Formats: sequence, C-alpha cells, structure tokens
Amino acid sequence: MKTGIKGIRRVSAVAITAGAVLTAGAFAAPAQAATLPTPTITAAGGFVMNNGTGKSLFTKAADTRRSTGSTTKIMTARVVLGQPNLNLDSKVTVQKAYSDYIVNNNWASSARLIVGDKVSVRQLLYGLMLPSGCDAAYALADKFGSGSTRDARVKSFIGKMNATARSLGLTNTHFDSFDGIGHGSNYSTPRDLTKLASNAMKYSTFRTVVGTKSTKQKVTTKSGGYRYMTWDNTNTLLGSYAGTIGVKTGSGPEAKYCLVFAATRNGKTVIGAVLASSSVPNRTADAKKLLDYGFKK
Repeated sequence: MKTGIKGIRRVSAVAITAGAVLTAGAFAAPAQAATLPTPTITAAGGFVMNNGTGKSLFTKAADTRRSTGSTTKIMTARVVLGQPNLNLDSKVTVQKAYSDYIVNNNWASSARLIVGDKVSVRQLLYGLMLPSGCDAAYALADKFGSGSTRDARVKSFIGKMNATARSLGLTNTHFDSFDGIGHGSNYSTPRDLTKLASNAMKYSTFRTVVGTKSTKQKVTTKSGGYRYMTWDNTNTLLGSYAGTIGVKTGSGPEAKYCLVFAATRNGKTVIGAVLASSSVPNRTADAKKLLDYGFKK
C-alpha cells in the first residue's frame, strides 16, 4: 500500500491538532482547590465574621435567642463608654448594696470591691470585664443611670442598654439586667453579640481593657489610704491563642458557657461568639476552632 505525500500531511495535521487539543485541555481545567471543612462545635450556637468587611464566615443557630450570661457586660461597658463627656477618672464610692448583691446571687462573679473604697470609672471597667465583677456592673449602672433612687438609676441604665441595642440594629437582643443575671428576658444571639462586640471594640478604652490579661489597680480606701486590687481576665484565650485581642466570657445555669472572642493575624481580625457550650474547656476549644477556620476563609 502506498502512502502519498498528501496522506502524510493529513496524518501529521491530525496529530498536531490532537496535541493542541490535549494541551489546551490541560490549561482549561485547573485543579480544584480543596474545600475547607466546616468545624464542629459543642456550643448550641455560634457565629464568626471578618471584622473588617463584616462578611459572615460561620453560622450555627446564629439568630436563635439564648441567655447570654456575663457576655451581657459587653453592653454594660459599651453604654458607659458611649456617655457624653465621659470622665474615666471620676470616682465612685463602693456602696454596701453592691457587695450585698454578690452575697444574694450565688452565681454572681465578683471584683471583690470593698465598701467605702473610691474607685475610678476606668478601674470599674477593669473590674467589670476581667474578673467579670457583678459588683462593678452594679456600681456602673448606679453611676450612669438617671433617677433619685438606686432602683430608678438601675432601671434607667438597663433602658440605655436596650436603646443602644436598638440603635445598633440588634433585633434579637434584650436586657433585663446590668450583668447577665437575668429575670427571664435577658437574651441575645451569636450574631448580635458579635456585632455588639465589634462596635464596642471601636472604643480604645474597651480594646485596652479586654486585651489585658491581668491588672493591679491602686484604689483609695474609706480612711484616705490606699490598697491594690489585682484582677485576672477570665478569657483564657489571652496568652493561649496567638493574636487574641479580647473580648468576654459568660456563664450561668441557663446560659451554660459562652464566649465572645476576637483575634488579629496578618492584618485580618476575626470576631465571633459561641453560646451554650458544655464546659469552660469546650467553649475555649470551640472559639479556637472557629478562629482557625475564620483565618483560613
């Protein structure tokens, strides 16, 4: 059988064309990026977002209302810091009512404020956010609420908390306490708490306080002398997770174990919340998983 020149050219052309198709195909179908597995958490609810863009990175029952425990104190601090003409160095005299409140509420965490001591608003914020002092929360509500009686001032302050929630668009949030020891109507959601914390972090004083692992504060005693108060932060992410910048723990019989958290790495800040986790170690583990996931997204 003879193969002419034309036949050879046709075979060559077919081979070249086929090769071109194979080569083009190799470039046209790049390898797919591996899918990042969504983390599993023990908490009943969770939410994470990119704090810079507001983009949602993880949700689990993110809009389900739950008891918030002491993460409520983020709003307590936010209301104080939002006061016009705020003087952080103004002094508050510790009242017996504040210490009695701790005694009367078995679940109340304490800054161990001593009756008669004069402490500054700034120091009360440390006592509020680090050891999660319900006595410090009471003192701040009494100081910044309006009214002629303590009860009226506390009611006024809680009203300011709810007004602030509305102004921030936190439609699934309501407070009936200044510290999270609720009376049946103190709730929020992982998404709302994250948005609240993101807003609070815009205040430099808030960032400084919640990013502090431990502090020693000099306060004035009733007799005019002084004593030192040492407060350690209940947020164990500080010092155990690189880049952590805050923000607040919470717990209670109904709330179980909650944590609002934030960390910054390589210029990216991830912020989120877990509600109703099963233990202190598990809420920390949940937060670390979600931060890891958030930084990879």
